[in-house]
Amino acid sequence: MSSNTASALSAAVAQALAPLIDPDTATPLGRLFAPPRVDGGRVQLSLQLGWPARSRHAALRTLVAEALAGLPGVDAVELEIDSRVTAHAVQGGLKPLPGIANVIAVASGKGGVGKSTTAANLALALAAEGAAVGLLDADIYGPSQQMMLGLQGRPDSTDGQTMEPLRAHGLQVMSIGVLLDPDQPMIWRGPMATQALEQLVRQTRWSGLDYLIVDLPPGTGDIQLTLSQRVPLTGALIVTTPQDIALLDARKGLRMFEKVNVPVLGIVENMAVHVCSNCGHAEHVFGSGGGERMARDFGVELLGSLPLDLRIREQADSGRPSVVAEPDGVAAREYGAIARRLAARIAQRGKDYSSKFPTIKVVDS
Repeated sequence: MSSNTASALSAAVAQALAPLIDPDTATPLGRLFAPPRVDGGRVQLSLQLGWPARSRHAALRTLVAEALAGLPGVDAVELEIDSRVTAHAVQGGLKPLPGIANVIAVASGKGGVGKSTTAANLALALAAEGAAVGLLDADIYGPSQQMMLGLQGRPDSTDGQTMEPLRAHGLQVMSIGVLLDPDQPMIWRGPMATQALEQLVRQTRWSGLDYLIVDLPPGTGDIQLTLSQRVPLTGALIVTTPQDIALLDARKGLRMFEKVNVPVLGIVENMAVHVCSNCGHAEHVFGSGGGERMARDFGVELLGSLPLDLRIREQADSGRPSVVAEPDGVAAREYGAIARRLAARIAQRGKDYSSKFPTIKVVDS
């Protein structure tokens, strides 16, 4: 094949790939392909996805094969999918933490909306897709991740200054709950709680994380402000139910992140519908459409809706959240879809290049 013919075929392949949209995340894929390499009738492609999507690789290969089917001159297609996650921009003046590419805050305005359960399952879903994931329980007054993830023991310290995260279901995890007796109340004023949070963030030896999911306490108090102002955040995720009262507080939480220049990556609507396990009747216990309305009002994406399901609660209480307890179940599939959409939104954000800049020293001559 002449160089002109190869160039023409390469251009035709690129043109055929340009309109592709990932149906799972609604992400335009055309610009994520490296220039095609053509060798005779064999076309080699590299899709630089930028987010973990192990479960979707087969579907993406099929999508590409269908786009190139029947293209004159194409005899075989080889597709490499690069899902490496990079660090993305954070709020002004802060640099990414060592060992962590992206920090994602999971927040809610009101307690009881399933935020911690959602945070745990999203972390597990990202890990199932191939990412290195950590989970920080930042609810100093009411930690729950040690129970949800079945954590045992206390963290080790090799140097007396830092702590090794505990491991659970493939996650690196830290919580104030593993440092204290289970029944000990945290009777601390705000400054003590925020200092404890900073120690958990900075004195834990996080290692090679693509994502650190931070499970925040409900509300917009000291913990949230400390995290937003002192910890480099790639973005925040808001969890709410469709109920008007929950949405009222969720809107305040979203506004808080806007005021401190932390981008809101999306909204997750929890307990959206209950389906009776006996008769199959579907009922919107907490109302319907609230998350969609909030997303529309604020110009952010509704990443997904989760059911009000007894098994989600039972599995979290047992220390094996839905994504690991029932990976092929309805809830786990929805958590996986939300996690991929969240990661795709992060991949579309600006990258962080602060580590690439040289250190400049000014000296008198």
